[in-house]
Amino acid sequence: MRRGLLWIIFGVCVTIGFGAMGWISLTVLRLDRQAQVEENVRLALWRMDSALSPLIAQETARPYFAYSPFIRTQRAYTKAFSEVEVMIPSPLLVQDSPLVRLHFDYGPDGTLTSPQVPLGNQCDIAVARNYTTREHIGDASSALEEMRKIVGAKELLAKLPPDTTPTAWPMPMPQVTANANEPPISQQAQRDFNEFQARAASNSSIQNYDYGTNRLAQRNVTANQVREGPLKPLWMNGELLLARRVNIDGKEHVQGCWLEWAAIRSTLLDNVRDLLPAANLLPSETDATDKQRRMLAAIPARLEPGAFPTQLTNFTSPIRITLLVAWICVALGSGAVALLLWGAISLSERRGAFVSAVTHELRTPLTTLSMYSEMLEQGMVPDEKRRQQYLTTLRAEANRLGHLVENVLAYSRIERGRADGRIQTIPIPELIDAVKERLGERAKQAGMELAIELPPEVQSMAIMADASAVEQILFNLVDNAGKYAASATDKRIHLAAQKNGSAAVIRLADHGPGISRKEARKLFRPFSKSAREAANSAPGVGLGLALCRRLARQMRGDLRLEESNGGASFVLTLPLADR
Repeated sequence: MRRGLLWIIFGVCVTIGFGAMGWISLTVLRLDRQAQVEENVRLALWRMDSALSPLIAQETARPYFAYSPFIRTQRAYTKAFSEVEVMIPSPLLVQDSPLVRLHFDYGPDGTLTSPQVPLGNQCDIAVARNYTTREHIGDASSALEEMRKIVGAKELLAKLPPDTTPTAWPMPMPQVTANANEPPISQQAQRDFNEFQARAASNSSIQNYDYGTNRLAQRNVTANQVREGPLKPLWMNGELLLARRVNIDGKEHVQGCWLEWAAIRSTLLDNVRDLLPAANLLPSETDATDKQRRMLAAIPARLEPGAFPTQLTNFTSPIRITLLVAWICVALGSGAVALLLWGAISLSERRGAFVSAVTHELRTPLTTLSMYSEMLEQGMVPDEKRRQQYLTTLRAEANRLGHLVENVLAYSRIERGRADGRIQTIPIPELIDAVKERLGERAKQAGMELAIELPPEVQSMAIMADASAVEQILFNLVDNAGKYAASATDKRIHLAAQKNGSAAVIRLADHGPGISRKEARKLFRPFSKSAREAANSAPGVGLGLALCRRLARQMRGDLRLEESNGGASFVLTLPLADR
């Protein structure tokens, strides 16, 4: 019951741990994916604003006099020294941009004109000199008529900053701060606004650049005083315009261009397909300082990233590698704890079983010793033969207790690393002669016979071993044979030695019932015999064979059970001495 409860508690802890780790992993992966997406969105916004910069710069650099079909320059003199006026075509007359549909100019009286639509004899001159074609003029005229329906001069002037405003659009976004009437701004929103500020500042630097050296010389123009306002993108009735306020000698004009939103949108989205394949660009008629995310700085438009592709997931990112290492560590840690718990529980159970078995093993001989000694002390056994029999029983039980205590103490010394044996060179015949009397006596007590077989080649062999440890191993093996094989028909216990490569093999076999595979799996495990098993089997606590194997391995040898046709056969391997 206790073991099951411990495993239940461990299982609950592991489940909670893995659940928490899974939740953390999912959260980290989601944040990692979101970070990748936000990085792609940031790069896409920079690309789009950078792609629009040449167009914004070009339109910003237009001088006010370029919005007429022909530009009047300084007067020139003929050969007869007569003064004439020289006219040159405006760059906008011959321009054919896929992103600009029409350039326009609202005069002080609200009249709408376009440098692409020359009138009267200017139209004939433009066509005759191949500056443009009638088809282009016709298309521009149609666009000009549509422009009159879309917006008027007053509507545009209402949306443009006054001519005293020196700042170009987009105005730098102020630092976002929360007030009492607004919810607090998140860190992500603050980063987005800072990002917008950086792009707006970049775009503003383009518009504020002094293009005077790149324009036609303004000294050739008759105007005395000109103030050009900032160029501002506007949405008017669903159409995207670039417009500015221009004051020429005190008369106010509105100049600008009508952009092809569909072409601009397609070009910008194609430019970021590798980052955001499903992205979309939507018009945004809110103010530039509106707290919206993913706004372009060059034009009032908002980027919608759309569905994020699976390719955005970088499986070799540091976060994913860290999570993989963390999962491996958690799994290894859980496995190690489970193994440690299993070992601790198993050791606790085996030691508990050992205590029970030892208690059982001690109770029987102690009871016998107490009872027989009391009977002998009180003279209750007058028959000399029976008295001798009791004394023999007392000696056997004392030897049994001594053997049990000796095994426990020896195992305890090995566990603490305090084995006091001494490895030395021992000839095998000398070793067998030293132990055969004790082994034979133990076999005789069990009604069995010890049969020693030493072939001639073994007579000259010597091993490196501790004599007392080898004696204890062989005695334990003979003792087990006497316990479990005493009922066999063949009462012999065979002790043989032979050479096997660079090692000597001492084999001890009997003709008893043998050892099943199930029992063999825990044969050399310490504390493996419970009190019930000890009561229903031959005496012992299940420590002898575990002690024997450890003693053998301390001498750089080994002890194992080998398969045999009948009975149990143990093989003790010890290293040969170098001679």
